[in-house]
Amino acid sequence: MDMVPWKSFGEISRLRREMDDLFTRIFGETSLSKIGLAKWQPLVDISETDTHLVVKAELPGIDVKEVDVSITGDQLTIKGEKQEEKEEKGENRYRSERYYGSYQRVIDLPTRVEEDKTEATFNKGILTITLPKVEKVKRKQVKIKVK
Repeated sequence: MDMVPWKSFGEISRLRREMDDLFTRIFGETSLSKIGLAKWQPLVDISETDTHLVVKAELPGIDVKEVDVSITGDQLTIKGEKQEEKEEKGENRYRSERYYGSYQRVIDLPTRVEEDKTEATFNKGILTITLPKVEKVKRKQVKIKVK
């Protein structure tokens, strides 16, 4: 029997999409916020190479000064605050809405990374975090003299 590696990030993302779709079908698109189930979290893409993990988070409408990124143990945390803008106007009815409040996204890292070499850039609402993996310890071969 061949072993197939489990793609945990893809499975978790798929499960979240299915749960979001289920709540939307049950409660409707706008009803989630009315019953307190809607809380904004940045959407993320996570990719891995032989040497790095790369996390890209969508943070539309957020100022780079309001973004806090940290690593604690094997978890990456992205958090900050988004401000609300709500506007309604007169006779022909114009309405504009924006979400506000704090957000936090905690990501379990699948491997050890070099925290002090991690880099983050923010461009056009996309936060890109590059996390270099810790080099695997090479096993040293020692010849033992047989007497």
